Amino acid sequence: MKQKLPNYSNCITNLANSILEQFGVKEEGRQKLEILDQYMAKGYENIVVILLDGMGKCILEKNLAKDGFFNTHLKSIYSSVFPPTTVAATTSVVSGLNPCEHGWLGWDCYYPQIDKNVTVFLNTETGTNHQAADYNVAWKYCGYENFVSKIRKKGGNAYEVTPFVEPFPDNFDKICEQIKSLCKKPGKKCIYSYWNEPDQIMHEKGCYGAEAKQTVRTLEKQVQQLCDELENTLVIVTADHGHMDSKGVAITDYPSITECLVRMPSIEPRALNLFIKEEKKEQFEQEFQKAFGDKFLLWTKEQTLQSKIFGTGTVHPNFEKMLGDYLAIAIDDLSIYSTKEEADFFVGVHAGLTEDEMMIPLIIVEI
Repeated sequence: MKQKLPNYSNCITNLANSILEQFGVKEEGRQKLEILDQYMAKGYENIVVILLDGMGKCILEKNLAKDGFFNTHLKSIYSSVFPPTTVAATTSVVSGLNPCEHGWLGWDCYYPQIDKNVTVFLNTETGTNHQAADYNVAWKYCGYENFVSKIRKKGGNAYEVTPFVEPFPDNFDKICEQIKSLCKKPGKKCIYSYWNEPDQIMHEKGCYGAEAKQTVRTLEKQVQQLCDELENTLVIVTADHGHMDSKGVAITDYPSITECLVRMPSIEPRALNLFIKEEKKEQFEQEFQKAFGDKFLLWTKEQTLQSKIFGTGTVHPNFEKMLGDYLAIAIDDLSIYSTKEEADFFVGVHAGLTEDEMMIPLIIVEI
């Protein structure tokens, strides 16, 4: 499979920095998304960002008509961050920071302060329903400010329209209605919106079946209808990462590997953060390469840091301590889960280094 490293000079992080500068928030040393700047320079009253989770370049190409609304408004293909997954990439797009700078590395992160793997968005100990702490662990140790807040602090108008912010829209029609309503307010403004499809359906049913096609086509139609009802607006449709279909295995089926682990892997099933017992490192390397060497890259912590795969910039003070002794990165159609239940459930996946996971669309509609 074709591999693709993230391009931190032309990635989703840069989108936030272009928006910030448009609203008078200048931050030293931040790279912008150059292709977007030329459209924002035209002075639209409304700048609307619609992030559709998982709708990568390959999903557009294989599920939608070439002469359809999304493909005919496709201006560029650019990069997600590493790992190309929702926790890392949506944090990058709202903060303007790369993963090494913000520390939100994946679905499960290791936090040295509490010596636990935590499912970041749920604030639970990984693999359990138990709260990891009586506070939000990720926000306590890796807090950040998003671009909506920064614009408001500068005196500008900015809004979030997501299922996690009041009035908590629970379907995409409601998100579109809220965007439409906000666009009617007077003055220049930025609206950031997020919806969890087509990611959710593709995880369960795969990337190219009838269910995925129907979901992506419905989203395309809804966005087109929204655009038809707006005025003086620049609409930016993008994704946090791409997707691919994959086979899954459970690491627990490989006792010669699991006996080497200090704790279960974190980050993602296609980007495994691995802490290894000192006396077992040689065994671990041999056994992992034997089992997965054709499907995964296996990097030491030193190689990982030297590669800057998590991005450039001022490294978060907790970042290096969150990394284990090794990072295993998927480069083919295999994912390694902590349980057999997960391995059997997931069909569509992301967070590895294939082109389908890394490359995302920049769709721009000028109204």
